Amino acid sequence: MTENELLINGAKEMGIELNEDTVKRFFAFSQFLLLRNKTMNLTAITDPRGIIIKHFLDSLSLLAVTEIPRAASVIDIGTGAGFPGIPLKLARPDLDITLMDSLAKRADFLKAALDVLGIADLKVLNARAEEYGHVPAFREKYDFAVSRAVGSLSVLCEYCLPYVKAGGVFLAMKGSDASLELESARSAIKALSSELAGVRAVNLPDGIKHSVIIIRKLRHISPEYPRKQSKIAKSPIK
Repeated sequence: MTENELLINGAKEMGIELNEDTVKRFFAFSQFLLLRNKTMNLTAITDPRGIIIKHFLDSLSLLAVTEIPRAASVIDIGTGAGFPGIPLKLARPDLDITLMDSLAKRADFLKAALDVLGIADLKVLNARAEEYGHVPAFREKYDFAVSRAVGSLSVLCEYCLPYVKAGGVFLAMKGSDASLELESARSAIKALSSELAGVRAVNLPDGIKHSVIIIRKLRHISPEYPRKQSKIAKSPIK
């Protein structure tokens, strides 16, 4: 199976149709990522097949596990090298996506990647989530928050849920078995005025299994959240 077929067929199995132009842009992103990765620490995955499966198809799996309405606003918190936000934008140009990362060098990479891909309507924020979560222009302004960032679910909830509108959804991308992590995050989910809406299994090629935890925001949350980073790290909500 060629790399093109792997991407196209993998997406199709999720119910996602990628046209020829979109596929070309995915591979242009892959090439740019690998080029910049020679001088930056962007990804440990450097083989083309791994990038397609572990970055591209994994990101697109969000479109398979839940319905994201047309023109929905999405913030990708801790996006790193642009996952899942850039693949989501390539597959769904209608989405209003914002990428957030705390490192200026990564933000610069993201802006350069968007220029290469010809994407003009995707925003990049070089910001700390716990700080911008209190800024009125961003607080509770998004239909969806998504994150593939490393961190416990309870910590990610505090970082991400302040950005979600009441009635909106936080999609946390996790490993194959998120049951223990989910159990420890139940108090945080409740404290942040939200509820567990489901856990969806993601089966990728090569036997790779992930899960997506779907958390729905019920109402406005207390203005005390998110707390300062040091407080979140030392005292996660329990």
